[in-house]
Amino acid sequence: MAFQLETLSGWGNHPREPCLVAVAEKTSQLPQLVTDASVRDQIARGLGRAYGDSALNRSGGVIVQTRLNRFRAFNEQTGELECEAGVSLAEIIECLLPQGWFPPVTPGTRFVTVGGAIAADVHGKNHHAVGSLGTFVQWLDLLLASGEMLRCSPSEHAPLFWATVGGMGLTGIIVRACIKLARVPSAYCRVQYRRCRDLDQTLELLESTNSQYAYSVAWIDCLARGPRLGRSVLMLANNAAVDELPDRQRAAPLRLPARRVRSVPCQLPGSVLNRVSVSLFNELYYRSHGDCERLVDFDSFFYPLDSLLHWNRIYGRRGFAQYQALLPPKTSRRGMAELLGEIGEAGLGSFLAVLKSSGQATPGVLSYLYPGHTLALDLPNVGERLVKLCARLDQILLRHGGRLYLAKDSMTDRESFAAMYPRLGEFQQLKNQIDPSRRFVSSQARRLGIVEAS
Repeated sequence: MAFQLETLSGWGNHPREPCLVAVAEKTSQLPQLVTDASVRDQIARGLGRAYGDSALNRSGGVIVQTRLNRFRAFNEQTGELECEAGVSLAEIIECLLPQGWFPPVTPGTRFVTVGGAIAADVHGKNHHAVGSLGTFVQWLDLLLASGEMLRCSPSEHAPLFWATVGGMGLTGIIVRACIKLARVPSAYCRVQYRRCRDLDQTLELLESTNSQYAYSVAWIDCLARGPRLGRSVLMLANNAAVDELPDRQRAAPLRLPARRVRSVPCQLPGSVLNRVSVSLFNELYYRSHGDCERLVDFDSFFYPLDSLLHWNRIYGRRGFAQYQALLPPKTSRRGMAELLGEIGEAGLGSFLAVLKSSGQATPGVLSYLYPGHTLALDLPNVGERLVKLCARLDQILLRHGGRLYLAKDSMTDRESFAAMYPRLGEFQQLKNQIDPSRRFVSSQARRLGIVEAS
């Protein structure tokens, strides 16, 4: 259980930092780790799917919770699941989808832990309809820097609860939680594919269909310019009822089909992803998705990249940054056009760029979403060119009243972050009350000034 020096990174493989890592084997070990004087401070870590440095702590402690993954109780009538924070969404799906239950909100990978998902207040393709994960958290057990355990909920220690939901692990360690799952009739969605010629048509279709579909997402060609700027393939979906399935699937409607899983065996040369290859991929993707309706299983719809293990290696040893921008409705059209134009001009476009609608915000102090639209894309790490591009994108966001997502960020500065998150001072005040010695800190928190260096 001792802390050992390791080099860690987020999913973007950038930055990579030396950290003192301890893997917790039992929940009873956590208080000892939290108060261990051999490390100056620490941050909790799950499966490492945050893209940047939010689960890194340069020269400080990192407590890995993936082995704390027990289910404690499940209510088959209400769908309330009590579990340890190290349980992954993949484990929930494997165990409970056959009984007709699915995570109420899921990001684009099932390889995230419950604790990490709450800390990031994750969202998915249904945010416009149901909000983020924090809406479905009934309670959580939080281990404070003092070694005290508190049960927090929307009605018990509510300010601490809403600072922890979306608080990126900076209030303490989430040890256990209770989440209300969603009942589903099958493991399939009915998906309408609509090809959109430009950004205006994409946004118009999203807005006009939000009330009709539980899930919506658009793949965006981020290198298209001129009259094709923002062209996309829009995917609109609802859960498929049993009687909508073909006979073969109707016999076992809650069984996911077998899926061939492949892996990227090594870091690919950085030259593989360039403007030519990404432009070719985008053209083929756009042309191969005409207007149609398809029956799609949950794995393929929610987690298309999970079938390619270690896909982050495609970006090579230098890694990449994911940039996820949120813009309010009044400025999203202009702001998105400026963002896409800047990215196209820089020639650093991504083969994976998605646009979604967002709905009502939770009370989470540092939670990301409010009503508007989000644009998320991967940008290859090309050193100073990427740093300068992200700085220009940040300025566009600030002009249009937007913000970045902490679980994706690895590039912004503290001044931009403070302008994007007006409740930062409120979070810092509560943080100072419950953790005056600043025991819980990450590299990201220091970089952004969320927690000042001790």
